[in-house]
Amino acid sequence: MGVDNSIVNVALPTMARDLGAGISGLQWIVDAYTLVFAGLLLTGGYLGDRFGHRRMLLTGIAGFAGVSILAGFAGSLGQLIAARAGLGVFAALVFPATLAIVTAIFTKPSERAAAVGIWAATSGVSVAIGPVLGGWLLEHFSWSSVFWVNVPLAVVAAAVVLLAVRPTAAVSVSRFDTTGLILSIIGIGLLTYTMIEAPHFGWTDARTIGGLAVAAAVVALFVRRELATAHPILDVRLFTNRYFATAAAMISVAFFALFGFIFLITQYFQAVKGYGPLESGLRTLPFAIVMAVFSPIAMSLSHRFGPRLVTVTGALSFSAGFALVEFATPDSGYWTLIIEAMTLMAVGLAFISGPCTQMIVDALSPEQAGAGSAVNDTTRELGGTLGVAVLGSVLTSVYASTVGDRLTGLGVPAGPVHIAQDSVMTGVEVARQSPEPVSAGLEDIVRRVFVDGLHSAVWVAVAVTAGAAVAAVGLLRGAPRGRDSSTADSDPKAADLAVPKAADLAG
Repeated sequence: MGVDNSIVNVALPTMARDLGAGISGLQWIVDAYTLVFAGLLLTGGYLGDRFGHRRMLLTGIAGFAGVSILAGFAGSLGQLIAARAGLGVFAALVFPATLAIVTAIFTKPSERAAAVGIWAATSGVSVAIGPVLGGWLLEHFSWSSVFWVNVPLAVVAAAVVLLAVRPTAAVSVSRFDTTGLILSIIGIGLLTYTMIEAPHFGWTDARTIGGLAVAAAVVALFVRRELATAHPILDVRLFTNRYFATAAAMISVAFFALFGFIFLITQYFQAVKGYGPLESGLRTLPFAIVMAVFSPIAMSLSHRFGPRLVTVTGALSFSAGFALVEFATPDSGYWTLIIEAMTLMAVGLAFISGPCTQMIVDALSPEQAGAGSAVNDTTRELGGTLGVAVLGSVLTSVYASTVGDRLTGLGVPAGPVHIAQDSVMTGVEVARQSPEPVSAGLEDIVRRVFVDGLHSAVWVAVAVTAGAAVAAVGLLRGAPRGRDSSTADSDPKAADLAVPKAADLAG
């Protein structure tokens, strides 16, 4: 399911042609899933805590497969958008359950660290694998194949769960917190929607500011509700634990960088370098390989030296990778620059994702494993959404204004100029449809202006990841090395460093 969004992005041009979808429609094919998924993650985790994580996992897998069939049969844009929203519903049941099951099965610190590291690696690996799989499918089948492929994968996943995961009863069944659920859905959903639409409305637009303000108010009501109720969805006092809060924030930063990078590099590969979908996907594959190799190394280093050193190193590695992109030009070679930047970013994601996820799950009591795991998933989704929105806004702002001025100065009519300003892909298409004597020159201008916008966006990513590294130096001071509660109880020094459990924080 982590592959789903990245695989769909590759198919968007084909969907636009076959379904007659405009840019707004294509955006909602992607955003409908993101909006519903992020808004319901906490709910999905809470349902797992109440009714059993294995049951919710199987329900989510079955529902995801069923809705994928509907998406494959979609004959209109509206049907496809509705199916994508449905996929988000069932994905929200799956993700929290997977991490909760992992933490329940592996109780020894060393085993849990390794298992959490593998779990965390799959998120980054799946994002990179999606374009490869999507590109291959589109070269052989129609766009509906990116949904049909979910069905056999779901069958295999369900079989593995049935064979390998034993049914478990809920640790405790308390009163159902309907009010808390509604507030969490509205607050997180509105926050996600506002971040998705901010690049279109403008970050200073009243709708954006108002949406963020209302979302903040609803989240504040949710926190107040959870503090007052005897049976909260999530013990929000966990966020007073600086290790838990910092780990969640660092994961947001990591996925801000990851999703932002994928958004930028995909356009660079296809519009500037002229690669096709499969070629572009194959060139992101080293990211997945490096991530898979370094994730267990990161967990081993975290267990030996503590998560602070590893996490800070990861953030700095991200910064270095983005800084390398500043040297990119339309003629930069893949093996001489891009692969080095990609490797540094993959190491950065591996060094942040695993150790920080470990800190989050170590802070959770068994009865809130699902809802707490959903916090980890929600921070990933919000960070990724914000990364695309912010870096995309900077890129679009620089590209649209500059390409408009350059093309207008060359005497290009207002209509084509307006189309070219919409995106670099449409800019390249406008250039290619121009008369032969000027076509190549216009395309070169569009490509170089895009790279200028890329450089501006990358500087934002460098600042965010470097700032996170500096913050983590102080905030993760004394962070534990993945000891369990029994180890902490037997070692007074370890007890001082251990991340408090939810029950401890509750008093």
